[in-house]
Amino acid sequence: MAAKQAAALVLAAVTVGGASSAVAVDGRPARPPNVIVILADDLGYGDLSSYGSTIIRTPNIDALAADGVRFTEGYVTHPVCAPSRAGILTGRYQTRFGYEFNPVGRDRTGGVSLAETFVGQVMKQAGYRTAMVGKWHLGMADGYHPMDRGFDEFFGMTAGASSYMLDLQPGDEAYTPPGSEASERASARDPLPADATPAQRMAYTRRMSPIERGKQKVEVKDYLTDAFTDEAVRFIGANKDRPFFLYLAYNAPHTPLQAPKKYVDRYRHVPDKGKRVYAAMVSALDDGVGEIRAKLKAEGLERDTLIVFLSDNGCAAYVLGACSNAPLSGYKGTHLEGGVRVPFIVSWPGTVPSGRTDDRMVSSLDIVPTAAALAGATLPKGSDGVNLLPYLAGGDRGVPNPTLYWRAGPNYAIRDGRWKMWSVNKAPPGAEATGSAEITPDGTHATVSPYGQHVMLYDLKTDLGEHRNRAPREPKVVADLQAKLKAWDAGNVTPQWTSMRQSVKKQDGHLLQMYD
Repeated sequence: MAAKQAAALVLAAVTVGGASSAVAVDGRPARPPNVIVILADDLGYGDLSSYGSTIIRTPNIDALAADGVRFTEGYVTHPVCAPSRAGILTGRYQTRFGYEFNPVGRDRTGGVSLAETFVGQVMKQAGYRTAMVGKWHLGMADGYHPMDRGFDEFFGMTAGASSYMLDLQPGDEAYTPPGSEASERASARDPLPADATPAQRMAYTRRMSPIERGKQKVEVKDYLTDAFTDEAVRFIGANKDRPFFLYLAYNAPHTPLQAPKKYVDRYRHVPDKGKRVYAAMVSALDDGVGEIRAKLKAEGLERDTLIVFLSDNGCAAYVLGACSNAPLSGYKGTHLEGGVRVPFIVSWPGTVPSGRTDDRMVSSLDIVPTAAALAGATLPKGSDGVNLLPYLAGGDRGVPNPTLYWRAGPNYAIRDGRWKMWSVNKAPPGAEATGSAEITPDGTHATVSPYGQHVMLYDLKTDLGEHRNRAPREPKVVADLQAKLKAWDAGNVTPQWTSMRQSVKKQDGHLLQMYD
């Protein structure tokens, strides 16, 4: 039967029945659609031309949006990498199972609770071939590895970052933000001398965060973004005759900022080196999206494949202006909009209406329920997300997620309709001079500060940049949101480990303490 008819039947089945299987008009089961989740790493809200960038050109991601739905209010569950990814792959707030903070090396012996069900397991049990390509960051040891969490194939890194290149050739560029190299070496206990060559440092970083195929280390000489794209394209071709689930988690454009000549050449006109290298990295990511879509089209799978594109959090302040979260405020590591609101695109040609911009609130939590519905799979109990298919097809005009929640230790945030509230620990005296907050000893969880908390309330419909704190004028709204947060938090557990990366930020006239 025609792909469009099959897709429509699948959509009808999952919309009304949740986990029932679609059946073709001749009585044969219709092949369920493929699902590809493409995740960028630290990509800013304003770093795509379809989301307003005037520097970076992203024609392939823009085309993906033109062939689907571009959400302007897409959110992730945490403003830093590992916790956000845990929410994406389980469809549950990571605070439900304690994966609340970045592991900072502790994922070498542990990871996301083994009691949690990953989307790879859900899709594999439904008969899909599953693959994970790119950055994992959710556990390295046996039992926690991607291939132990439902993925038939794995090619990538289990750690949180690695070198993109092993040496710089003429025309290639790397950018290290001023002042960051010494602190990065110290935090990584880097044994290399300060005068180590770029090639020595790149090789060392790759050794510390190697690339694996399955559970075996492999040597990768290609630019890492390109290598991940090539693997994704290979997987699609090898599985064109059966339904597949592909989780392509690029580590781009996360630091270290490195790009080869072929991408840097596109931005030689950009005078700022940081912006130039970062733009080149995003351009490589955009080319990857284009190659994946071209492969789907060549194999006749374009109309049989749902693609979700998003970032794990907003871009980072520590790249010193190389990226952009405009028009949002804040960066990675904060619960301001720039930390948790991300580019979010869903495309399924022939089924999901094309060329639509949607301002309803959606969440990365929605990916697992949506994929499970498409597969006719049973959704694990305790899911916090919703199946987006009825909303995408236009049958449900409501808001998928009227209320969303965040927690990072003693700090909480909530988005409820037009209102956004953020309650944050005040930083200790002296934090302004040092630029950082005192690190809580490992195993000792941060509590509400003895200096108190600062509550901020923003009306995002009139103040998207979160400049005007309405909390003093809206005590009832604050009380209602605090009650909702308390009820939600009753379903959370104690973090499995302490925040080991803490910082301070000045917001609304106060120095505040961040935990990630």
